[in-house]
Amino acid sequence: MRAIRFNHVSVRASDLEKSVKWYEDMFGVARIPAPNFGFNVGWLKLGDMQLHVFEYDCASNQFSHFGIDVDDFEAIYLRAKKEGCLANDAFNKHHLFETPSGQLQLYIRDPAGNLIEVNWPDATSINREVVKDIRKLADIHAQNEANRIATLSIGTTTATKKETQTEQ
Repeated sequence: MRAIRFNHVSVRASDLEKSVKWYEDMFGVARIPAPNFGFNVGWLKLGDMQLHVFEYDCASNQFSHFGIDVDDFEAIYLRAKKEGCLANDAFNKHHLFETPSGQLQLYIRDPAGNLIEVNWPDATSINREVVKDIRKLADIHAQNEANRIATLSIGTTTATKKETQTEQ
C-alpha cells in the first residue's frame, strides 16, 4: 500500500471569511461546498486539489507551508508586495529565492499567518525590472550536484517546463 497523491492541504484561519476571500482574490480559487464540522470551514478548489481553511483556536507553525504553482508570477508578486504579505520572517530571512536549477520560490503569508510558497518554473522568464529582489540560494549556501539538479516538480525538469510554457 502506498500514497498516490495529495488530496488537500488544510490551514488555520483566525477569520474564516477574511482568509477565504484572500485566497479567492490572490489565487483565483473558487469556494466549494464543505461539510459542517462543528466549526467554521471553507473548502476551495485549487486545480484538481482542494485547500481547506478552518477557523479554530490553535497555533500556526512558522515554517510549515504548502506550495502553489501559478500562471502569472509577476502579478502574484506585485499583489503580495502591495498587500504587505511577503514573508521576510521565513527561510533565510527573505521572501524570494532562485533555486540552483533556475526555479523561483516566493514566500508569502495569508491573513492568519500561514506560510505559502508560490512556485515559478523559470527565473529567466521573469522581468527583472518588476521583480528586483531575487536571491540565489547558491549565493547563500553551498550547493552540491544533487542540490543543483533538484526541481520543485517530481518528474518534470526545468527544460520541460520552459518548453511547455512556450507552447501555451
